Amino acid sequence: MSPMPRKQTTQSPAAPEQAGDEALTFEQAWRELEQIVEQLERGDLPLEQSLALHARGQQLAALCAAQLDQAELRVRTVVSDQ
Repeated sequence: MSPMPRKQTTQSPAAPEQAGDEALTFEQAWRELEQIVEQLERGDLPLEQSLALHARGQQLAALCAAQLDQAELRVRTVVSDQ
């Protein structure tokens, strides 16, 4: 039995590993997320663009949540050390 060929994957513009996301500050990510929400709320975008923006928004929301979790952990560490 021969091995199954590997499926090639291509990264979309809204892939979770988007280059440079690690360097975004919370404020930068939040601002971009706000802009995406405004664009989506207008409702005048083509479906594919809306889907891409939604995916990017999900990615940014996860990034913001992770940064908030890290900040909370740091605060808890500082408070518990006192």
